[in-house]
Amino acid sequence: MSILCGLPLLECVYCLACARWAWKRCLHTAGHDSETWGLATAEEFEPVPRLCRYILAVYEEDLRHPLWEPPGGYGINPDWLVLRKTYEDTQGRAPSYILYLDHDHADIVLAFRGLNLAKESDYQVLLDNKLGKKKFDGGYVHNGLLKAAGWVLDAECDVLKELVEKYPNYTLTFAGHSLGSGVAAMLALVVVRHQDKLGNIDRRRIRCYAIAPARCMSLNLAVRYADVINSVVLQDDFLPRTATPLEDIFKSLFCLPCLLCLRCMRDTCIPEEKMLKDPRRLYAPGRLYHIVERKPFRLGRFPPVVRTAVPVDGRFEHIVLSCNATSDHAIIWIEREAQRALDLMLEKDHIMEIPPKQRMERQQTLVREHNEEHKAALQRAVSLSVPHAYAPSEYGTFDVFEHSEDSHKSTGETSDGSSGKSKSKESWNDLIERLFDKDESGQMLLKKSLRDD
Repeated sequence: MSILCGLPLLECVYCLACARWAWKRCLHTAGHDSETWGLATAEEFEPVPRLCRYILAVYEEDLRHPLWEPPGGYGINPDWLVLRKTYEDTQGRAPSYILYLDHDHADIVLAFRGLNLAKESDYQVLLDNKLGKKKFDGGYVHNGLLKAAGWVLDAECDVLKELVEKYPNYTLTFAGHSLGSGVAAMLALVVVRHQDKLGNIDRRRIRCYAIAPARCMSLNLAVRYADVINSVVLQDDFLPRTATPLEDIFKSLFCLPCLLCLRCMRDTCIPEEKMLKDPRRLYAPGRLYHIVERKPFRLGRFPPVVRTAVPVDGRFEHIVLSCNATSDHAIIWIEREAQRALDLMLEKDHIMEIPPKQRMERQQTLVREHNEEHKAALQRAVSLSVPHAYAPSEYGTFDVFEHSEDSHKSTGETSDGSSGKSKSKESWNDLIERLFDKDESGQMLLKKSLRDD
């Protein structure tokens, strides 16, 4: 056809399509990822810069004589430091970390450092994974990070349990950067699933802050644990955006720009519906906080704005072609911009002169809005047919669904046998007792209907 018309029509169409793709990719900025999200408040964002400083403190050998202290210091009282583990102590099974008892904020903090480029053991943790290798709680997780988290929990279980029971009003916070963020997120998952290991700690006391998070869990888990895990991303950071397995990223560390460009082209051509339906695809965990402090086609940095949401689709799915994609991953820059953003929020609140009573009411409203947003995200995951996603229980517990799924499985596997039916009834009885913990009339009514069936 091109020869008959005397014009290379097919070639022109192809070139135009490539030019359109390149134009769209060049115009896509980090601000587009979160432009529909709501703004974060000072109350919910307050722990972020503080925890960033705690993570930076892990790099110090002696906190009483710090060498790389940021402006304003680490905010750590050395007398409240419970323990500090180095690579020699962990024998390479996990990155270095500290356990800090923060009496000022009623918090028990376990903070992990980021990737150490000079330590072969960190690469071994990252390389210990393949797509779909490890299942956990109805989803998929990064195998190496989960093993590292399990080792830390086994090592510090007794100490954490003692602190949790000694300070019942304190929260338990896991925090980490880069590689450490993945270990912290996996640790939060394990503790929530096995609360008995820490004296049956309440789920509401457990928190996790993943700074510059690694994509370490499948979408259904990322949304389900959004009430526990919070991920903080600075502008163009590449790590939360690239779906490339972590082991491939660090194998190609010295050609990272080439790898990011190739992945950017490939991911752009994959429909998002196909991405969502891949149960093995890993995502940044939990609720997302996006710090935006640069605007397209403008030089310099602007006053940072923090947006937050629990997205299901559009969850940092495309790499941003930016010269800051790697520098925005640095914990030093994240701490600095997070503190600037928090100062602006507090200044705005001070100008508005919010009374303490209204501030408390706003905090209660914020908790309620976060719960509603979390439930809406779970419903959205179900409507988009995300694998292994389910709607929240009206009784507010996830364990109910897990027990009901197990009972359905036992019923299906024992088709005609009486033992299968009795096991099914026993599991349903357990489920009814969990649902109606104190309502004996409700238990009796449902058990009667079960016997009639």
